[in-house]
Amino acid sequence: MAGLTTRARRLLLGAAAVAAAAGMTVAGTVLPAAAAPAAGTAATARAGDTPPGFWWGTDSWPVPVSGSPYQMPKGLGNYGGYMGMTGSWSYWLGCPGGFLAWSSANSAQANANYARGIGVGTGAYWFLGGPGVDPHYNGTYNEALAWGQQQAARAVADANGQAVKYKVLWMDIELPGVAPAKDNGWNSVYTSPCSGKIRSNGIAASVDRAVFNGFYGYEAAHGYTPGVYSDAGVWASIFGTGSAASIPHTDEWTYEPETTNFAAAPSGWCFKGSSSCATFFGGVSRTSPEALMWQWSGGGGLSNGIGDFDQINGSRVK
Repeated sequence: MAGLTTRARRLLLGAAAVAAAAGMTVAGTVLPAAAAPAAGTAATARAGDTPPGFWWGTDSWPVPVSGSPYQMPKGLGNYGGYMGMTGSWSYWLGCPGGFLAWSSANSAQANANYARGIGVGTGAYWFLGGPGVDPHYNGTYNEALAWGQQQAARAVADANGQAVKYKVLWMDIELPGVAPAKDNGWNSVYTSPCSGKIRSNGIAASVDRAVFNGFYGYEAAHGYTPGVYSDAGVWASIFGTGSAASIPHTDEWTYEPETTNFAAAPSGWCFKGSSSCATFFGGVSRTSPEALMWQWSGGGGLSNGIGDFDQINGSRVK
C-alpha cells in the first residue's frame, strides 16, 4: 500500500539531495531561492491541462519549472499551482527528524502564473499529528480536539507567512513510516512526542476524529477552507469505516493510483488510455465537487526522477 511508503519517507530521504536546488526550508535552515528564469526564455506557452478547468501542478520539493509563462516539466503545459509543506507537528515540537518541504522558487513561479490568470497559485499543507503524539494525551475526545486546534493555530500562522493564494489549507493525514513516530500518532500512543517509543497501541477512531475536527473548526474560522490529503486505505486504517471516517463534504487530495509513465498523464481524474482513475475516500468520489486534487506521480513511493506531479480541479478555487 502506497500509504506505508508515502511521500513523507521519500521527502525526508531526499532532503539533502535537493537542498541546494531551490529555495526551501530544511530542518530550520532557510536556503536561498533559485533564480527564476527570465521572461521570454521559452517558446510560446503551451496549453493548460484538460478538461477545461483543470491545471497541472507540483508539491513539496522543487521541480524544474521554466519558460514564460512558466511551464511544467515533460512538456505537459502551463504550470498551474504549487502546494508546499509549511509546517508539521514534529518540526513544530522540535523533534529530531522533523522537517519541512517548501520551495520558494516554485511558489513564486506558481504565483507569477496566477497573476497572469494561469492556475491557482500557491497552497499549503500541514503534516498532522494524531492523538498519540499529543504532549498532553489522556485518551479523551476533548483533549484530542484541543490538540487539533493547537496544530491548526500554528498551521494558519505558518500559511499566513507565505504568499498563499489557494485557500484550501490541507491536513496531511498518513502513516509515514519515518521518525519520530512511524504512524504520526494515529494508531499508537508514544511515551513522549519525540521519543519514538510506543507506550500503548490502539486509539479509538472517535478520538482520532477529534483531532481532525479541532483542526477543521479552527482553520475554517480563520480564513481557510479545510481539506485533507490521504488515500482510501490509510484513511480506513485510522478512522475505520463508520461515522468517524465519514467526510463527504470535505475537500480532498488523493495520491492513489500513481504512475511513472508521463505519457499516461491524466485527463480529468483518469490516466489517458486507461480505466485507472483517482480514488478518493471518506464518502467522496471523483464525481464529487469535493474532489480537488490528485498527486498522480512521484508521491507514493514510486520515484519518477523529478518530483511530485498533481492534477488540480481549478474550477473550484475557493
